[in-house]
Amino acid sequence: MVTRFLSEVPVDIDRDTARLRAAEELAGQAYQAAKPNWLSQAFSWVLEKLFGVLESVDSAVPGGIFAVVLLVVVVIVVVVVIRLKSGPLAASAKSGRAVFAGQRKASGEHRKAAEEAASRGDFDDAVRELFRAVVRSLEERALLDEKSGRTADEAAIEAGRLLPDVAVALRAGARLFDDVHYGGIPAIEAGYRSLSELDERCRRARPVALAAG
Repeated sequence: MVTRFLSEVPVDIDRDTARLRAAEELAGQAYQAAKPNWLSQAFSWVLEKLFGVLESVDSAVPGGIFAVVLLVVVVIVVVVVIRLKSGPLAASAKSGRAVFAGQRKASGEHRKAAEEAASRGDFDDAVRELFRAVVRSLEERALLDEKSGRTADEAAIEAGRLLPDVAVALRAGARLFDDVHYGGIPAIEAGYRSLSELDERCRRARPVALAAG
């Protein structure tokens, strides 16, 4: 019976035809004899509601059911992005991109380590240590609080408010640090030299609050 029903269904069937054929099939003697009447009626009711929903979607939403599915996917993506930006996942990701790992050293120690790394051609380590020297020097001058877990971007933004003359260079230095230390991008001598210049400018710069006073 089911085989005969499927063979009679047109290849390009619309919803009205499908609903009619399904109702006719369920009304057949074989189904009526094999299943309780309430089950057949319940199935017909569910089928009717399903086709009604599909028709409503097609008529109310441009693009029909495909547009609805696409909208649901977009909403899910937006929710995931928001959680990555501000939820627990964001906190976990941020804690893994801190400037300092473990105990802090004095800025001079970081600076010396950077110079030694550069002298042997290890510019990756030189960039890491020199940016840490910049941030540690700002902490020693009380321009930044000694806060564990601070990222390079956070350090650059916070210090840039008090040292606006080097704010842009601080952001560039933070990006370089992240690219090398977390992004796996090899550092070059020019990058190290730019951080050396940033270090000198930060050491000479006067905070706006002190300058105004």
